[in-house]
Amino acid sequence: QVQLVESGGGLVQPGGSLRLSCVASGSIFSIKTMGWYRQTPGKQRQLVAIITSGGGTTLAESVKERFIISRDNAKNTVFLQMNSLKPEDTAVYYCNTFPTGPRWGQGTQVTVSS
Repeated sequence: QVQLVESGGGLVQPGGSLRLSCVASGSIFSIKTMGWYRQTPGKQRQLVAIITSGGGTTLAESVKERFIISRDNAKNTVFLQMNSLKPEDTAVYYCNTFPTGPRWGQGTQVTVSS
């Protein structure tokens, strides 16, 4: 089973940037479509961005002009570069395969506040 470890979250002012990382275990990482998801209290987890094994990307409308998803297959790592952050981006961010697997990491908290 894939194990996932997210990092890079923190507190940032509106308009700022953060870069999230997710390291995945498992030798089949390079063939998996990976995704970043986010969740706020009381709401369902929502898909933010996905990246295919070949590097094709799709982003949610709410982040399309501000976020970039990328991956380094040699390091089993997927990244989420978040720019021009807004208070509504505040959430716990998770990575997982797309479609999602049964196991989730601990997530990383992103708080956008002045």
